[in-house]
This record gives sequence, structure tokens and C-alpha cells, in this order.
Amino acid sequence: MMRGPNRMKVAVRRPDGEIVSMADPVSTVYAGRLRKTPLLRGIFALIEALILGVKALTFSAKIAAESELEEELKPGILWATVGLGLVLGVALFVILPMLITHYGIDRLTTSPVISNAADGIIRLLFFITYLALISRIPDIRRVFAYHGAEHKAVNAFEAGATMTVENVQRYSTSHTRCGTGFLLIVMVIAIMVFVFTGQPALWLRLLSRLALLPVIAAIGYELIHLAANHTGNRIVRAVMAPGLALQSLTTRQPDSEQVEVAIAALEGVIETEE
Repeated sequence: MMRGPNRMKVAVRRPDGEIVSMADPVSTVYAGRLRKTPLLRGIFALIEALILGVKALTFSAKIAAESELEEELKPGILWATVGLGLVLGVALFVILPMLITHYGIDRLTTSPVISNAADGIIRLLFFITYLALISRIPDIRRVFAYHGAEHKAVNAFEAGATMTVENVQRYSTSHTRCGTGFLLIVMVIAIMVFVFTGQPALWLRLLSRLALLPVIAAIGYELIHLAANHTGNRIVRAVMAPGLALQSLTTRQPDSEQVEVAIAALEGVIETEE
């Protein structure tokens, strides 16, 4: 899936080798002044990404249903899956680290700063371990190869290269605006913010984590936005280096057929935008 300011394009390869695609306008929830308002634009961008992602999944599931599934997956099922994924994500990366901190670390220290820092570090370790484990699953490795193909295509386009498979394959599988780097930045910012929230009751600590999460995500979006416009700055490159390194877990070197799909999606966006 590729997206531009106004359109997105999804390209999928059928089992018979044919590449089919679908274009769709970007949601108007992220238009006008909201597109230019710092912090607010980050929140709307995340909502928009979720909506576009489900649309892309719906289309790819429809293509899969033509040859592999007995019946087409309905959007409601996909939304339910996304909702379940969000719940499990909160349980794994918010609730579980908080419980470990509350019933473990807090018995060893009375310092709110140490307690909240430990909570954030445990969350970060869970995240990296999770990526390392799922990256060993063959199907996920193939998904990550398509992720690498997307990055290669975008890097080639931004460098002004001709969009051929041979040219695109020469570029890196990492990119500054990747969601992996965004998630890492969000977790680091969360440590810096939550370290000053004290050591309240467990339920209040959970409530504060969930309430501040959209704000932290919006700040993370602004940092990604800033870094993308100042990639030549040494300080910016140093700040973004951990996120680029982490992408080694969520991207793989794609084959030529996967690069072809990424090029088809990107060229489709360019055509519709023009």
C-alpha cells in the first residue's frame, strides 16, 4: 500500500502472477487546517492510517478469497480483528509491564522516578523481543519483505531514480518515516513523560497511561515529520539512527516480484495524484 496527499493505491499479486490494484481517496478526516495543525495532525494521521489499513486488508482479503477462501472476509470481521489486536497490544505493552513494575520493581524501591523508568524500559524490551520473535515466522518474514520493498521503492522515487526493479533493488530497506521508528520514538517519549507522573494507585496509573497515549503519539509524529524534512542534519540523523536500526527486524530484502508489486502501488499513487 502506498499513499499520497489525496489518494492511496493498493497492489496485490494474484496466485496466477497477475498484479491487480485498487485506488481510493484519502479520508477527509485529515484535510484542510487539520493537516497543518501541529499535534492535532498526528492524532488524525493515526486514525487515517488505521482506516486506510483496514481498506487495504479488505481488498487483499477479497483477492485471496477468489482462490483460497471459501467465502469473502467481510469488513466487520477485519475491524473486529483490528480491535482485538489493539486490545492485545495494550495488554502486552501497557498492562503487563505495569503489573510487573507494580508487583516487582515497586517492592524494591519507593522512588517514583525509578518505578516509572523501569516500567518504560520493560515495555521497550517487550516491544523489541516481540519484533524479534515474530520476525522468525515464515509468513511474517514474507510480509516484512514486502515492507522492505515499499521502502526501497519510496527511497528510489525520492532519489529521482527510474522506477525499474533493478534500480529499486539498489536502495535501502530502511526509511525515516517508517512506522517502526515511530513506535520506538513513542516508547522513548513515554518513558520521559511518565517518569514525572508519580506513583499513584494501579488503576490510576493505567488510566494516565491510556489518557496520555494520544498526546505522546502526536508528539512522536511531529518528531518524525521534523526528521523527514531535515535528513541532512547530523543531530537529526543521530536521533533517528536507533529507529532505522530497529527496522532491520521489520524489513527483509525483497525478491524481484515483491519489488514489482511495490512499484505498481507507488506508480499508481503518482498517476492518480498527477
